[in-house]
Amino acid sequence: MIAANETPEICHSQLATCNCYIPQSPMPRVHQHPVAALTILTGLNFFNYVDRSILFAVQPLVQQEFHRTDAEFGLLTSAFFFCYMFTAPFIGALADRRPRRGIMIAGALIWSAATLLTALTYDFRTLLIRHTIVGIGEATFATIAPSFLADLFPEAKRGRVLGVFYLCIGLGTAVGYIVGGSVSNVYGWRAPFYVAAVPGFLLAALLSFIPEPPRGMQDTLPETRERGTVGGLIRNGAFWTATLGMAMWTFGVGALQVWMPTFLSRIRHEPLEKANLIFGGMTAFNAVFATLLGGWIGDRLLRKNRGAYYLVSSTTMLIAMPAMVVAITNRGPLMYPSMFLTEFLLFLNMAPLNAAIVNSVGAHIRATAIAVNLFTIHLLGDAFSPTLVGYISDRSSLQTGFLAAVAAVGIASAILYYGKRFAPPIKIDEPQPAGASR
Repeated sequence: MIAANETPEICHSQLATCNCYIPQSPMPRVHQHPVAALTILTGLNFFNYVDRSILFAVQPLVQQEFHRTDAEFGLLTSAFFFCYMFTAPFIGALADRRPRRGIMIAGALIWSAATLLTALTYDFRTLLIRHTIVGIGEATFATIAPSFLADLFPEAKRGRVLGVFYLCIGLGTAVGYIVGGSVSNVYGWRAPFYVAAVPGFLLAALLSFIPEPPRGMQDTLPETRERGTVGGLIRNGAFWTATLGMAMWTFGVGALQVWMPTFLSRIRHEPLEKANLIFGGMTAFNAVFATLLGGWIGDRLLRKNRGAYYLVSSTTMLIAMPAMVVAITNRGPLMYPSMFLTEFLLFLNMAPLNAAIVNSVGAHIRATAIAVNLFTIHLLGDAFSPTLVGYISDRSSLQTGFLAAVAAVGIASAILYYGKRFAPPIKIDEPQPAGASR
């Protein structure tokens, strides 16, 4: 047990090496520019996913040049995620002990540089190495940014805040499809990587002007052993049900994102540029409106049901299953509407799921917990789902391979419905004057 007169620095150091917990203590309130921080981090997250998805958009063109199978190109994404998830725990532990801003800046510079170098890649092995390095940079950013934002906004508003931050997962992916498809059609598949790399360098420079927020300055829930120590995390039901549900969701979404443009081009015989434009447009709309709506609904229902984040995610994924089946099996006029509905329902749970993760743990292990979450969701999810779908495709068809994604979404729905019983009680404050906590 930590003595009451110990300084916060000593407590944090001890927390890294023991199973103690830190009682809440008042923290100084300083002007942290939360809206500016949210804007810059959201911009970085946007280009994070643009950089990642451009490869998916130009994948058929790269396959033609390098003459590799679907399974081998699925391996590109798997290698990225294995690097990403094995790097994340080390980054999370470091971020719980050191200032987070500099680590995020370094990550943004690494992934932007690796994206730029893709334009100079002329063989499959180099492309594989480059895509793996992108995983290191993105893990550095994605592990820390939610923890950084959680210290700037109160618990009851994190669904909306993370809705803004995570809308870039879909929006950045969509823009990557559109930019990759349009630019590569005119200038070749290497050109889009020049376009995508530059903004990351600029936003990393802007992030250097954002001050580091005190850890836990917005938390109201006590840091019990279960919520405030790495050892206690093992017994944290709220964290693990949200994480395992997210893993199955990630399995399904990862497979769809990697292979849908190829599916529309190869199986539905759409021109590749048109396939990227249609699917990218759907993803852009759903990423913005569904993700923001999901965060708003989760925060709204949280006033009446402490398990609202889990319940919203469970329900939307259950409804998404039949829409997914129609999207991948129907060749008629229902194909695109059902594809749109599937994406909308899947993106609805983006913000509630991430808010559930952030709120399930205390501030002093939050980056570590997010790192464990990232490791788990990619290990069980999209680290191998694109490779599995590619493997099935080589022996059967992409349509058959996508059925694995449908099953994963159903499992996610069941896990999250069970998990709502573990949700922590969140204090809902009365509305504050404008600008008080924004």
